[in-house]
Amino acid sequence: MTNSPFYPIGTPGKAWGEAELGQWQASQSRQRRYKDDVVPRIMALADRFEILSYGQIDYAGEAYSLFALRNGAPDPSLPTALVTGGVHGYETSGVMGALQFLETRADDYVGKVNLLVAPCVSPWAYERINRWNRDAIDPNRNFTPDSKARECTALIELVAAQGGSFLLHIDLHETTDSDESEFRPALAARDGEDFVPGAIPDGFYLVDDSENRQPAFQQAIISAVEQVTHIAPPDDAGMIIGSPVVAHGVIEYPQARYAMCASVTGARFTTTTEVYPDSPRATSAICNHAQVAAVYAALDFAIAHR
Repeated sequence: MTNSPFYPIGTPGKAWGEAELGQWQASQSRQRRYKDDVVPRIMALADRFEILSYGQIDYAGEAYSLFALRNGAPDPSLPTALVTGGVHGYETSGVMGALQFLETRADDYVGKVNLLVAPCVSPWAYERINRWNRDAIDPNRNFTPDSKARECTALIELVAAQGGSFLLHIDLHETTDSDESEFRPALAARDGEDFVPGAIPDGFYLVDDSENRQPAFQQAIISAVEQVTHIAPPDDAGMIIGSPVVAHGVIEYPQARYAMCASVTGARFTTTTEVYPDSPRATSAICNHAQVAAVYAALDFAIAHR
């Protein structure tokens, strides 16, 4: 048991029921608009990319269309790559970095790769600046075909519809101070568990797949991002967010076992980026640039080593 105050919804030691879920839903207010921030930037790319409407989310009468962009009809002679952002809606540079990559660098890969980009996987959470969807489900632990999160099944269906195999999938995320102040306490409360405080690393890091390690690929991304922002050091125990640091700026998770987004393609090269926007050494522009650098470094390496 910790001395940290319990999350304001629920009873210590008891998992949430419908009443607690309803309280949490009522506490979530819209703080920005997907249709104003994200959709117009997607539509502005219609002359350069094919825009795919790959699903719709409807929460309590609020409908959100899910969009992906593709650089033309897939060429079977080329490798296929997926870029995802906004799986956690509150992780802003994941969304904005994906859009910035489309606007500034994606044309460099015409004729080199079948590129598919889903900039905002969880629009309801984007608007509420939240980790979970409206059902208090974390999408990045629920990418399974029978998932209760429509954000997840829609993306899985989009991937399946492309046909063929994927060479690369890079999933753009952030680690924020609110992970420790809001989202991990909420998770503990939802599940009726004690909240054990952790530490937020100061800097960028990557999450490799422990069941498909690609160390040279990860380091190529770290080297590119290091030109934009600082890389998170390990803590005194050699850890980042409780996981051993296996290389400069890299930790590992078993992506498929954790039902993470980066597992949905079965690609040879996969990674999850983690930008730290709350650092005094970072700005929103730096965070977006770091995501863009990660994407093009990942593409360059994967194409060169296909």
